[in-house]
Amino acid sequence: MPDDQRTDRTTCLVAGGGPAGIMLGLLLARAGVDVTVMEKHADFLRDFRGDTVHASTLRLLDELGLGEQFDRMPHREIDRLTMDVQGTDVTMDLRRIPGPHKHIALVPQWDFLELLASAAEKEPTFTLLRSTEVLGPIVRGRTVVGVRYRTPEGAVRAMHAALTVACDGRSSTLRSAMGLTPKNFGAPMDVWWFRLPRNAGDPHGLAGVLGAGHAQIVIDRGDYYQCAYVIPKGRDGELRAEGVERLRRDVVALVPWLAPHTAALTSMDDVKLLNVALNRLHRWYTDGLLLIGDAAHAMSPVGGVGINLAVADAVAAARVLAGPLRTGGVSTRQLARVQIRRWVPAALIQAVQRVIHARVIAVAVGSSGPARPPLMVRLAARSSLLRRVAAYGVAIGPLPEHVPEFARR
Repeated sequence: MPDDQRTDRTTCLVAGGGPAGIMLGLLLARAGVDVTVMEKHADFLRDFRGDTVHASTLRLLDELGLGEQFDRMPHREIDRLTMDVQGTDVTMDLRRIPGPHKHIALVPQWDFLELLASAAEKEPTFTLLRSTEVLGPIVRGRTVVGVRYRTPEGAVRAMHAALTVACDGRSSTLRSAMGLTPKNFGAPMDVWWFRLPRNAGDPHGLAGVLGAGHAQIVIDRGDYYQCAYVIPKGRDGELRAEGVERLRRDVVALVPWLAPHTAALTSMDDVKLLNVALNRLHRWYTDGLLLIGDAAHAMSPVGGVGINLAVADAVAAARVLAGPLRTGGVSTRQLARVQIRRWVPAALIQAVQRVIHARVIAVAVGSSGPARPPLMVRLAARSSLLRRVAAYGVAIGPLPEHVPEFARR
């Protein structure tokens, strides 16, 4: 039989082995659902992906019985977030948020995903296919009934499924193939990611500086700093052409204590671009297909909430869909229930990000000289209540999810 005529079957096909995809696979497998996750890469080793695991996700790991394993993994815990906006300091103290975890954890995303994947692979109904690329949906009438995919050997095959879930990110292949176009809210900035060495005695935690024309976030990762240098949207090529020496000078101007470390930046090849997008689908589903995580709503890096929102989407989807999948199929109405549950937190967080984009970041990257801090920053600096609300919003967020009983250990 030719490769493109060979058909495999599963109950739920998950496209993409990121946070949403692996978490959904784990939860459904613990419910006894036959689930197959397809990940186009051989491993999870991609640099500068979302690495902030917030308090809400740490609690989910506890409920999954994975909290102790996570604690044994190398990671950094941060209980305060400090921002300097045009000379005004705003510090969010996470030690006052409710719940057992009063911090966020910084852990390489590949370690986090391997933790989830290892737990999922203990379930007899879970399959993770690495080096397996989803090429497009199989559609009958108006219903998605599976996907065509390429195996590690290069063969093209088909897999039919009662439900296909697109967890394949902001450039989702399945979303594009189905003609689903998200509404784009725009963003005033892009981000350059790079690493700088960290020595014993150097400052720890997470800090940010938004000055005149540029902004810098410095994240303590133990033996190095992960740095996010914010640039005006669409100016990567122009600014990159100015060379690494200009970047070193600008970094030191914003964060003077980094001066001894910037020699580690030897060329602009050390600097990776994140093309910031902020968008959301009007409808996250069609017959036989559900989209969650970045495939449904790409988030700004503001607040580092993307990974946690994707995980929460997966938890909500598993709660709604595990029962129907066990008993034979999922209706479009049930897919709609997932969107109804998760639309509110996604829309609320994006609304806050849009305000921060417009009133804080756009002012910072667009100004050529000292500017007065935005009103919202001045108010936050004066109000402990506003700072506590902000800390809760970052670390826990609206409508946090809980692991269903069937998946708890």
